[in-house]
Amino acid sequence: MRAVPLLLAMAALLAPLTAPAQEAPAVVVSSRIDDVAVTVYRAPSRSSGGIDAKWPRGFAFITETRTVTLPAGVSALRFEGVAEGLLPETAVVGGLPDGVVEKNRDARLLSPAGLVDAYLKRRVTLRRTDRATGKVREQEAVIQAGPTGGVIVETDAGFEALGCSGLPERMLYPDVPKDLSAKPTLSVLVESAAARTVTVQLLYLAEGFDWAANYVADRAADGRTIGLTGWITVANGGVTSFADAQLNVIAGRLNKLYSPPLPRATPGPLHLRCWPMDTTSTHPRWGLPPVEQGYGGMVADAAAENIVVTAQRMAAPMAPPPPPPPPPPPEDLGDLKYYRIPFRVDVAAKGQKQVALLAKDAVPVEQLYAATLSYPGNMRPRPLTLRLRAQNDESGGLGIALPAGMASVFETVAGQRLLVGEAKIGDKAKGERVDYDIGSSPAVQVRVRILPDSDAKNYRRWEVMLTNARPFDAAVEMLIPFAIDPAPQDWERRGDAWVWRVTVPANDRIVQGFRERLKGD
Repeated sequence: MRAVPLLLAMAALLAPLTAPAQEAPAVVVSSRIDDVAVTVYRAPSRSSGGIDAKWPRGFAFITETRTVTLPAGVSALRFEGVAEGLLPETAVVGGLPDGVVEKNRDARLLSPAGLVDAYLKRRVTLRRTDRATGKVREQEAVIQAGPTGGVIVETDAGFEALGCSGLPERMLYPDVPKDLSAKPTLSVLVESAAARTVTVQLLYLAEGFDWAANYVADRAADGRTIGLTGWITVANGGVTSFADAQLNVIAGRLNKLYSPPLPRATPGPLHLRCWPMDTTSTHPRWGLPPVEQGYGGMVADAAAENIVVTAQRMAAPMAPPPPPPPPPPPEDLGDLKYYRIPFRVDVAAKGQKQVALLAKDAVPVEQLYAATLSYPGNMRPRPLTLRLRAQNDESGGLGIALPAGMASVFETVAGQRLLVGEAKIGDKAKGERVDYDIGSSPAVQVRVRILPDSDAKNYRRWEVMLTNARPFDAAVEMLIPFAIDPAPQDWERRGDAWVWRVTVPANDRIVQGFRERLKGD
């Protein structure tokens, strides 16, 4: 009789205990940025050309200051409004009392294209309005393809393309998928011993930024000086704007290792396309405005019905405000150059911002005609390159590090300001010369030939003829990329090449011979 209660007691002791249900951590949303600094690096692979407007290939280092109120215990802190190209492995959160448990980047954004992508192969409701009668008809449909290349839906009547019925259309979604966020978001799991309000700093690298330098050079009437203006163009390819930001740019080539491409926050714009056999005259297409809240859930509108035109009387024109001051001289960052913009700017989403880099008057320049000695080919005369040369030092009116970019050179002729040419320049340190190659001159030409008495084994004899058809002397600079025998005296040496400087008189020519020393067996 005693064995039964004993067995029951042992069974109770050995029975597995039921673990209490764990509560989900509290969610704290930080959507306001108190202060932000954006430091933009140029695209490492872009040696020339403009910024990629669709998705800039550079990156930025972003520092955000935010104030958050944390409850006691573990909570999920959501930083809304971070850059779209945020690299989560680089994110550092400072100022949290008890550290960070984990980090997550919420990549998918709420948008018309995002909704179509999220509801692919799922049911939605199509709402169409008859223009003549105003009758509204709704029917269920399944999204079979989209959002890129058009949206294909399947109804009881078969397959059709959204936006091709000739009627205003809307797609109604039952709800918003939980993995779609209205803004790019970084989530961190944090722990706090007590409830408190703290100021935190969020630092991270983000892709989708770039910057470029552009210069405008106005050449004086005497051709001996230029007025040089420099601009910095900063591009933000993401969907996040940074208002009133401290903007900085880094010049120089940075070695950045390859990073796997991040999932974009949006799958791209939503394009509505009709069947190939249709035309816009038989079935007009309706644009898709942003997502709006509708009956029964989220609505994507496929009919832009109303156009509102507003106007106001223009006041008398006022003098434009003076341009902002250029930034102070750059600072050294290793072998790179660090430029601070001396005023706050808005780095707008999907936009570009231009700020002044420099403004210099009367920078002395020298006009040259340049060429490189090369194999003569057909031995016909060819024009030389017109080159303007400035010295990047205080005596030359500059004396600051000049980032690489494109320079547009203008001259005033008969009271009109005309473009003379454009030139690419690389990064120029203080003390270097800056060459603007702005075009070719048919009036100053070179003809090269190899003389027949050359020794094919040891030597090659070159003959160079320079002609100047202009009414003034022309200074010519020719790069000779081989060993000259005998070695010339008082010539400039550039690597393995020599630089021959000569002045060709007006309406005259000069013939010069060179002997190239070949490598023997």
